[in-house]
Amino acid sequence: MFVEFPKEQVMRSEVRRHTPTGFTLVELLVVIAIIGVLVGLLLPAVQAAREAARRMSCSNNFKQIGLAIHNYHSTYKQLPIHGAGTHHYKPRNIWSNTSLSSNRRLSFLVGLTPFFEQQAIWEVISNPYDKDGNQYPPMGPTPDKDPYEPWATNIPSLRCPSDPGFGLPSLGRTNYVACLGDSTYDGRNGSLLVRSSATRLPYPEDQGFAEEARAKNRGFFKPHDNSRFRDILDGLSNTIAAGEICTDLGDKDKRTMGPDVSSLSSNGVRNNPSICRDTPGLIDSERPQFWASGTPVFSAVEGRGYRWAEYLPYYGGCYTILPPNSEVCSISDTSDTLASATSRHQGGAHILMGDGAVKFITDSIEAGDSRARMVYKGGSATYGNSPGSKSPYGLWGSLGTRASKEVIGEDF
Repeated sequence: MFVEFPKEQVMRSEVRRHTPTGFTLVELLVVIAIIGVLVGLLLPAVQAAREAARRMSCSNNFKQIGLAIHNYHSTYKQLPIHGAGTHHYKPRNIWSNTSLSSNRRLSFLVGLTPFFEQQAIWEVISNPYDKDGNQYPPMGPTPDKDPYEPWATNIPSLRCPSDPGFGLPSLGRTNYVACLGDSTYDGRNGSLLVRSSATRLPYPEDQGFAEEARAKNRGFFKPHDNSRFRDILDGLSNTIAAGEICTDLGDKDKRTMGPDVSSLSSNGVRNNPSICRDTPGLIDSERPQFWASGTPVFSAVEGRGYRWAEYLPYYGGCYTILPPNSEVCSISDTSDTLASATSRHQGGAHILMGDGAVKFITDSIEAGDSRARMVYKGGSATYGNSPGSKSPYGLWGSLGTRASKEVIGEDF
């Protein structure tokens, strides 16, 4: 039987049969463009979220160090000594390297290791160590010796996730260092005569060194000297115990590598903390975070943060003189070092207060006169830097001193 369909129905069926069902090229390009715009809008937000997470992890690491300091003090009734360790079998200069002792060069972090869950590394440090024919005494060699495994170990809780620095030419890196106050003059010295001129061992206290130390070592930690919470007369919540630093990446960043300039001197830095930025040609005018291409810098193994176990100020300390993320201005890696808190975070750096609180200090914190002379034994009332003077470096300086009786009258 033959059935004839209406002409209109046959035409609609033909149209449906030949109508395309996919995207046209124009539609596909529009969709790709929209996705690209959305990715471009979302990527900065994702990156910001990742940095916020890294920054929180960095802060938590610092909190653990704060808790370790308090637990150490609760156990031993004093703070860990910054500049601890064994002495050589005969008196030896503090800057001398040796495999036979740590020569009183261990940072406060070494004593804290059992208190931030690094008991295993402490067991190695506190016992004789023998590896591949290298023999080391308890408390190890000086912290520059890379065959000694503990000094070359990267401890995760001492690293900020925002800092990408890793591996050689450094030893074990740290992003957290002791706050040494607001005067760098002879910053490596405490009251002990850690010198080859010492007449006996253990290293004796020296009258001249003690007087100098009492005038200039105004921070939470005092090199080679015992200290307790009761010595923090300004209050634990008003005094910085430690600061964050970024480690060197070999890119001539002025925050992580010192300029090797022979014209610099201890007295010059002491009398003008801004001497490096005031010296023409040292800092790159087009990239002010870096030293100029013609500026000589320290050797590749002498970057900031390169030795977690080292007490020397260049590696293991920071000062509250120049604002956070300012340049390093150092005579050498073993001598006077003017270096502030620094970080890979945007706009500032973390600090650890004496009460265990972690705060983020911005680069714009009030920091007084950056060209004022530092307080030291030979200072005078004429320049406002005689022993016992208040910090000339504003709120930033007052937070770094433990007993100068400055009133903290503003939030920071």
